[in-house]
Amino acid sequence: MTARRWVVRIGVLLLLLVLPRLIYPILAVDILCWGLFALAFDLVFGYAGLLSFGHAMFWGTSAYVTANLLFRTGLPVPVAILLGTIAALVLSLPTGYLSIRSAGIYFSMVTLAFAQMIDFIARQAEDYTGGDNGLPGIPRPSLGPIHFDNAIHLVLAALGYVVAARAIESPFGQALRAIRDNRTRAQSVGYNPRVQMMVAFVISAGLSGLAGGLQAVGHGVVSLDVVHWTTSGIVVMMVLLGGTGTLLGPLVGAALVLLLRDSLASSTTATGVVTGAVFAATVLFFRRGVVGTLLMLDFRRRKAVEAPAPPAAEAAPPKQVTAANPQVRTP
Repeated sequence: MTARRWVVRIGVLLLLLVLPRLIYPILAVDILCWGLFALAFDLVFGYAGLLSFGHAMFWGTSAYVTANLLFRTGLPVPVAILLGTIAALVLSLPTGYLSIRSAGIYFSMVTLAFAQMIDFIARQAEDYTGGDNGLPGIPRPSLGPIHFDNAIHLVLAALGYVVAARAIESPFGQALRAIRDNRTRAQSVGYNPRVQMMVAFVISAGLSGLAGGLQAVGHGVVSLDVVHWTTSGIVVMMVLLGGTGTLLGPLVGAALVLLLRDSLASSTTATGVVTGAVFAATVLFFRRGVVGTLLMLDFRRRKAVEAPAPPAAEAAPPKQVTAANPQVRTP
């Protein structure tokens, strides 16, 4: 890892530490949670090449499980969030096993179908989801002297970012890129594409569940929106806006979308129109997203600086003219 990467990551960490003091604390929590959710989604989209339209089921399932545990058992908040994350992991095993057997748009449709099933169950199980009323007033019991606040949010979110970064930069992440670029060639050198994609799907689901539990407790309420298909669409937009296949891109995309939505909320009711226009412009003119485009420009600049200078042209040999033969000769 280069020194530049360390500088960038330390800078991002410092920014996250002071973020609740720069903007509304609840907005800072949203950026942390949605950024982690987007990074989890990018693990299967940007690195494994799998476009999922159903990641809201992991985000929402963890949120509902976390809320119900806090309502019914009084467990400490970190424990409840951990159990919600485990619930998302358990859900990812059958859905991932059946989904990765398909490819391309068929994979996307299968994940969307599973997400719609979870959405239907959430609407029917009103005793546990509250139906259209949701689950407001989620309690926040303490863990000994530690009380739930933005520091706990930051610690748990940072843990999720560390897990995602370790997975991306490990040989496992390299294997995912190889499978994404050329599945047949990756299989010929010994990788099992289904096993690698299944592991990526499960890790992604767990991180999505962690983000969903954090967001539910941060807001103190869970509504049916957490399992709606539009939630999966929003996270796709965040990843594409920030840049796929980059560690900071999903976080930047989440911050841009949420900050834009917050700034427009007080000035216009057409926030979706403006956000959609910004997204369309980004897709048209910045194909790699914000962070991806900046990285590409920086790579081209460094490549131009490091390129060796072209060799000087060799001097042409002297031309000789003899009396016997006045033709020009080049020895």
